Order: sequence, then structure tokens, then C-alpha cells
Amino acid sequence: MPGFEFFGAKERAEVQDVLDSGVLMRYGFDGMRNGHWKARELEKALAERMQTKYAQLVSSGTAALTVALASVGIGAGDEVIVPTFTFVASFESVLALGAIPVLVDIDDTLALDPNTVAKAITKNTKAVMPVHMCGSMADLGALKVLCKKHNLLLIEDACQAIGGSYKGIPLGAYGDIGCFSFDYVKTITCGEGGGIITSNETYYKNADHYSDHGHDHIGKDRGAEDHPFLGYNYRISELHAAVGLAQLKRLDDFLKIQKKHYTILKGSLENVEEVTFRRVPEGGVENYSFLNFFLPDEESARRAHSTLLSAGIDGCFYWFDNNWHYHKKWDHLKNLTTLGPVSEKVTKQADKNKTADFSQSDHWMGRSLSCLIKLSWTEEEVARRAKTMTEVLRNI
Repeated sequence: MPGFEFFGAKERAEVQDVLDSGVLMRYGFDGMRNGHWKARELEKALAERMQTKYAQLVSSGTAALTVALASVGIGAGDEVIVPTFTFVASFESVLALGAIPVLVDIDDTLALDPNTVAKAITKNTKAVMPVHMCGSMADLGALKVLCKKHNLLLIEDACQAIGGSYKGIPLGAYGDIGCFSFDYVKTITCGEGGGIITSNETYYKNADHYSDHGHDHIGKDRGAEDHPFLGYNYRISELHAAVGLAQLKRLDDFLKIQKKHYTILKGSLENVEEVTFRRVPEGGVENYSFLNFFLPDEESARRAHSTLLSAGIDGCFYWFDNNWHYHKKWDHLKNLTTLGPVSEKVTKQADKNKTADFSQSDHWMGRSLSCLIKLSWTEEEVARRAKTMTEVLRNI
């Protein structure tokens, strides 16, 4: 990770096809295209790879989450359960629709804890959104049982975990609808882009229409298309889709490299007695984009992070202090610092999020370090990193 490390002839060839046609927009201009439909090709390939009936491309991972939520009927006043450890886009997408993000604790998977999810469900809860941070997943089986019991939607934010799986099902395809990010630093990239997958025809049609101003995409005259409902513009361009088409074809190669590097690092750190690792639920397979592990306490984690960086181990993250990924620094959410007014229901939940006890999340995140796995490392570099990390952690 990320796929941009291996940009090459395949990406350039797909982009050149678009430039040669002169059509950069994914819809219309049929006669000028010479049969080139990069977004359509990528959607078909993505659905096949993820074992779903449908895929819809959009302009970003944030757009994917927003469109997915809208497509399943989430709107004003609906509560959506999200984890305390995620990227801000997860709750931004909920707020964009007038819905209410309810922050809930994580467990040793570094994802939603089903036990705390169960306690957070109210009559207004409409969906649970597990976020597969750093390439691995929550206990999806337990979450699905909860969702079925309470008639809730299971919406997978798999933006950081493409290529992982749970009980043989690709991440993103296990729930009712799933989302990916294809931004510049993801395992595969479009430069900017996102994707939605589902096997529900209604959700797919809603996503298809909603992401393009409500166009129904029936017929070959774009100007004559009907608008069954309101929509907005979350379209991807043909240029971005072209890059993603080349990258998706390389996904399995990328995963193989990531797993190789991950396995070497983890195998070395397993020799450090007080290092433990993030729990991967039984039946789960990571996409190996990050190696996540725990130190005995917050103090040793902070020391380890600082010392690893000083020793030249870049790409090592201490998410506990991160501005974008952990609840401690989300004052703009908890204080609702916005450019416009929000509903009273959103305000009430923000107050609850502000005062809630997230000590369980703090217990795990305060002790956790996360190391990016790069595709471009040489064998010598992986071996050097493994040796250095092991020595630093033993000294800590």
C-alpha cells in the first residue's frame, strides 16, 4: 500500500485510451468514444472481484459513503452507529444527509465492539457502520446478528480494506451495501474516486441515479432522461476510472506483496514478549496494508512510537493522538462547528458524544501502534525494518 507506488505502463495505456477518445465524462457522447467506457468497465470488474451483483463508481470514498447511506434510505433524524476509530468521512457522510452519527467503542479488533453496539441501539437507530480500519475488520458475524434482530442495515465502510475478506466473502460484500475509497493513498487508486458494491438491485439503482442528479440513465439521449427523484453530483471521470481499471487488475499482485512484507515484520515482532497483535476475527483475512500491534501501556506505546521514528521507521502511526482518525481530536464534531445550522436532534447527540465515556476505546488505542506496509520495499529493506523494529521494541 498504496497502489501509486507501482504506477506504470498499464495505467498510462488506460488513460491514453481516454485522451485519444477525447471524452472525459463517464456519461453521454456515445459516438465520440470509439467504444471506450472506462467507468462501466471498472464497475463490472469491481462487482465480479467483490462477488456482488452491482457496483457504482463515484468521486471519492466520502461520496461512496454518502451515496450508499442515501441509497438505503438514511435521512434526517436517523441514527447511524459509527466507531470512535475511523476517518472523519464516516461521520461526515452521516451528517451530510441530516442523519445522526452515534459514536460507539471499539474493541481489540480496532473496530466496532458488538457489545457496545447493542447497548447503543435505540428506536431511532437505522444502520450500523463498521469501519474496517487499517485493512482488517470487526466481528461482522456478531454485528449481522444484531442487525437482523433489530431490523437494521449493515453498511460496511471498507475504504481502507479492499482485498480483505470475512468467511470467504470480500469485505464490503458481507453487509447490505459496502464502500471503498480509491484516493491516492489506498491499496488501489484512481487518484480520486470511490466505489459502492451491493447485490440489492434497488440500492444499486438508487446509487446510480442519486450520484448523477437523479438521472435514470434510460436511453441514449442524456438530455431526455427522466429524474425519478432528487440527486446530486458525485460522478467519477473517465480519466480517474481508467487509472482504477488498471489498478484493480493488479490488486491480487499488490495483496501478495503486502502479505509477504507483513508476514516478515510480524514474524520478527512475535519474538518480543510484551508485543501483542490486533485480533482478526475468526474467518477473517486482512488485506495486510498495516501491521497493528499493542504495547503493555500508553507510556510504552508513546516511547516506542517516538523511538521507531527516530530510528528511521517511517509510516509508523500512533492513532491515539491523530487529528483525523480518533475521537479525541474531533472537537469540530462534538462542538458542531459548522458553516450552517443543524437540527436539534443532531445537536443533542453531539452533546452525548462530547460527554460519553470512551475509556474502552482509549484502552486499546492508547496502547496501539500501526505500521504501513509498502509495496516498493526491497527484501533488504523489509529485513532491515524487521530487525530495527524488533530491537527498538525489546529495548522499550
